Amino acid sequence: MRIVDYFWHLALPLTCFVVGSFAVTTLLTKNTFVEEMRKQYVLVARSKGLSEKRVLWKHVFRNALIPLVTGFPAAFVGAFFAGSVLIETLFSLDGLGLLGYESVVRRDYPVVLGSLYLFTLIALVVKLVSDILYVVIDPRVQFGAVGR
Repeated sequence: MRIVDYFWHLALPLTCFVVGSFAVTTLLTKNTFVEEMRKQYVLVARSKGLSEKRVLWKHVFRNALIPLVTGFPAAFVGAFFAGSVLIETLFSLDGLGLLGYESVVRRDYPVVLGSLYLFTLIALVVKLVSDILYVVIDPRVQFGAVGR
């Protein structure tokens, strides 16, 4: 029964995390798709007689994903780090965001550096995944060609 209680008390903070980051991602997605729909290559694809489904999936979707994949790490890291301090304070949870903030206030430098190290490691992993997805979405990008 304790595990169910634990998950029940985490439901609202996790919902706040998801809703906050979902709003940022949704706004970024909408703006990107609207911008891509106004470009001339969409008009050319439609005038060639391609179906609306094919225009959206083959042209607009692929080109709209590029800014999303490059902007997602910044949105995720910002929502995760900044939001964690606020949500942990609001719901009286002990977490890494509040630990990092309190250690800065108390000038506990080893804890500050440890939490900074962990947050930086998370951000680098998210950025690495973003770069890999960028190559999958746009095969014209080749990171190996830069070093030659």
